Amino acid sequence: MIRYIRRAAALCLVLLVALLVNAARVMLFEADELDDNPANRRIAISRWEQPRGAILVDGRPVTGSRDSGQQLRWERTYTQGPLYAPVTGYASQTYGTTLLESAEDDLLSGTDPMLAPLPLWSDVSRGRRPGGDVVTTVRARMQEAAFRGLDGKRGAVAAIEPSSGRILALVSSPSYDPGVLSGTGAGVKDAWQRLNTSPNQPMLDRAIRQTYPPGSTFKIVTAAAALDAGVVTDPDAPTDTPDPFVLPGTRQVLPNEATGCADASLADAIRWSCNTVMAGLSVKVGLDRMVATAQAFGFNDTGLRVPSWVAKSNFDTDMSDDQLALSSIGQFDTAATPLQMAMVAAAVANNGEIAQPHLVERTTTSGGTTVDTTGRRTYRQAMRPSTATRLQELMVRAVEDGTGTNAAIPGARVGGKTGTAQHGLGNTGTPYAWFIAWAQAKDSAQPAVAVAVVVEDAEANRTDISGGGDAAPIAKAVMEEGLRLEAEGRGR
Repeated sequence: MIRYIRRAAALCLVLLVALLVNAARVMLFEADELDDNPANRRIAISRWEQPRGAILVDGRPVTGSRDSGQQLRWERTYTQGPLYAPVTGYASQTYGTTLLESAEDDLLSGTDPMLAPLPLWSDVSRGRRPGGDVVTTVRARMQEAAFRGLDGKRGAVAAIEPSSGRILALVSSPSYDPGVLSGTGAGVKDAWQRLNTSPNQPMLDRAIRQTYPPGSTFKIVTAAAALDAGVVTDPDAPTDTPDPFVLPGTRQVLPNEATGCADASLADAIRWSCNTVMAGLSVKVGLDRMVATAQAFGFNDTGLRVPSWVAKSNFDTDMSDDQLALSSIGQFDTAATPLQMAMVAAAVANNGEIAQPHLVERTTTSGGTTVDTTGRRTYRQAMRPSTATRLQELMVRAVEDGTGTNAAIPGARVGGKTGTAQHGLGNTGTPYAWFIAWAQAKDSAQPAVAVAVVVEDAEANRTDISGGGDAAPIAKAVMEEGLRLEAEGRGR
């Protein structure tokens, strides 16, 4: 009898050891795999068992949380969802996160170790802290002005404070309400299907994720290259550029929309947007210098984060002279996000330096204690300060009595550049209307805002589309709000 008891005890011991070994294997080697398994509901339940932290604009939350009473308890809500969707993105229990909701997910969900009162606190307590808050750099009135200006047309607006890199407005149109994707169930799936199949692509963040041919707004980059390289020493001197201008190595004639471009100066070429002058100057500058200048402005950068990732703006690095001539006027394969073109305007306004663009001013705990602050950093030195000063003067002339007069603001110094970008097979698509600009109050030491606007209005008559007519008034409205906010800040 004792022998059988011993055998049973030995068997139980073997089984116990096997259980312990298996438990150790699961905890040490398979824990991450099991945590990531879509069938594991515990992770999702834990993730949504408390409200997310808030995303703030001008100190007010534009996101919230709603108790759904379901297993995945707290659903994300959005105040003025379509207005701020290009900033916040969505946080969906079904489809994940995007934009700031994704870039700052650890902090908003309460899993960021920086939220813990002591180092390794989260590992010891095994608990989740209340979600932290994200304080953005966006100014509500500027965001609203850009949104109103686009008025549902396809397009985007990006506005930056040149001296600091703070992103003051980031609008994409048409937009959508991220709240319709927050929860689970048939309604959310229907909304997802509807948004993803819409020909207007409302979930596409056109301000930072879509690239367009920048058209004549890119001529500011070409002008910077010509001035820095010494190809142009006097902006008011004739450039010895013929009109018509035959693209090098071809029989193709490059047309001008403006008149009087034959042998025009750089100043007049920017003022009236002469294609021939800028194309001719780019060939004289040469491919290597043009590429170096474009990249100094941020083109071809695949690593830009604000903190959401930004699509790469393109300037080809291997081209023939005729392709270079077209690329230098913002055509051929040249493509840019609206944020990139706002950075071009900001470089001119800020003496050639581009401050690192950023959307997050600081992050805090739920109680308001600062966790992290975004400090000012230099992104690139796009051109010499003396070149930037000359370009400021030329852009001001374009607004005072050139193609950009619709952006003029009484009592302010405004510099701008229009663009009408061709696209589509054989340039048959409806052109994109562009405008980039910066504005400085006359009693201020530095410009308050740099802005880029693109409008892709498929309903318009292509002969009626122009950067000065369609995009410049939107830029003006945004800049006016920026100047008012700066004046109010100085008056406090």
